[in-house]
Amino acid sequence: MNKKIKKNILVVDDEINVCKSIRQAILSKEYEVDMALSGEEALKKDEDQKYDLVITDLMMPGISGLDLLKSLKKKRPEVKVIMITGYPTIKTAVESVKIGAFDYIPKPFTPAELRGLVSRAFKKIEVREKGMEVPPEIEMPPGLYFIIGHTWLRIEGGSLGFVGVVFDFLQSVGTIAYLELPKLKASFNQGEPCAKIIDRQKFTHRIWSPASGRVVEVNEKIKSDYSLLRKDPYYDGWLFKLELTNWEEDKKGLLISK
Repeated sequence: MNKKIKKNILVVDDEINVCKSIRQAILSKEYEVDMALSGEEALKKDEDQKYDLVITDLMMPGISGLDLLKSLKKKRPEVKVIMITGYPTIKTAVESVKIGAFDYIPKPFTPAELRGLVSRAFKKIEVREKGMEVPPEIEMPPGLYFIIGHTWLRIEGGSLGFVGVVFDFLQSVGTIAYLELPKLKASFNQGEPCAKIIDRQKFTHRIWSPASGRVVEVNEKIKSDYSLLRKDPYYDGWLFKLELTNWEEDKKGLLISK
């Protein structure tokens, strides 16, 4: 019987205790997890190991997380990189995703949330490596503002916006077992977690709010039919409606579908 080859992950943070806690959270029979205490050390290790996934802190002395991301993607465009940040702003999140990060996760986060993000990254890798068949992509309609790989926003009447999940995100999530939607009158800043999916493998997937605002309506239909998320992600599969509170500034950080 052939021994299953483990995936290789590198955790990068200038604090050893943070590296150790992240390593402990994701270490499994499927993953080998190494650590580096700087961007410089990470680049040297990647020269020898060629990691499948790199999880790096955004703010580090010397080579920052963004600089590390740029260097890794220049050499190996296929490598997946997850950014960890104590500054969960859409500006840094979108910047990192625009230059090739798979996703980002703001502190504090739970081990389950980190494992969920890692599972999504490796699902993307598996599809690419094995040439697996996936359902045809549902194209995003024109005129939607969006965070790459996460959420979209449709403006209504200038001060309100429907929020939903982009199809690409859903493709990397397992069968949905639970969807947690926000409560009415809950408020979010752009880039903060606004909803949560738990799949049947018990992985937790946080969803970022594309804009700042207050929840004024929740899609009651989707609570009883999670399949709407995948079947009709840009219309009937919307999550909630926001009363926008900082739109002129927020839209600077979003892309718009053509």
